[in-house]
Amino acid sequence: MTGAHRVKADHYDAFAVSYDRENATSLLNAHYNRPALLALAGDVTGRRILDAGCGSGPLAADFRDRGGFVTAFDGSPAMVEIARERLGDEVTVLVADLAEPLPFDDDAFDDVVASLVLHYFEDWSAPLAEVRRVLRRGGRLLVSVNHPFVRFFTHPEEDYFATREYSEEFEFDGQPGTLRFWHRPLHAITDAFTAAGFDIVTIAEPPPSPNTPQDLLTPRIRRGETTAFLGFLFFVLRAR
Repeated sequence: MTGAHRVKADHYDAFAVSYDRENATSLLNAHYNRPALLALAGDVTGRRILDAGCGSGPLAADFRDRGGFVTAFDGSPAMVEIARERLGDEVTVLVADLAEPLPFDDDAFDDVVASLVLHYFEDWSAPLAEVRRVLRRGGRLLVSVNHPFVRFFTHPEEDYFATREYSEEFEFDGQPGTLRFWHRPLHAITDAFTAAGFDIVTIAEPPPSPNTPQDLLTPRIRRGETTAFLGFLFFVLRAR
């Protein structure tokens, strides 16, 4: 897979510190994505867990604190440096690329977590093949990705059924950053999982954590008009 097919993870190096600070308290990460993945994972005591695309390491810390034996990697050296400071000697954190062969043995893990990672790739076949290789048979892959319906609702002029690249501007703790993603329709997501040797156990569209501060919630949730919002789509998959 060439660099044109994915966002280079070291793109995050330019705003790694501000990204980490923003996500420590943000709605989408601290009160939505991470609680949802932890809930889907359940009891991880004693399980060998690989955090694939760990960023600055908050999710790896959560799994470690819940009794998992965690290994983590990210393609951004700056993110890995922050993660190593956060996680200490208990968790091995490597610089590695999910689009390339991973430095792990076959069947090395009980769970792989790919949190907000796959939507940076045009082609999922190589990343999912590596994930399947390092997972034992019956092991789980827990995934969160941008919900494909969001792009359909916000950009109805685009072809929902086409796999296409797009970019969005963000502000992380006051510092601007541009991220580029790949939209793919729901059927393309599920087809990629099953083709890679996974059975789909769960598809989830969870609400934010009940502990979310009111000022972070969307206006419609605060008014009681809705209980959740479309943000990310979550999967629990089992390796065949």
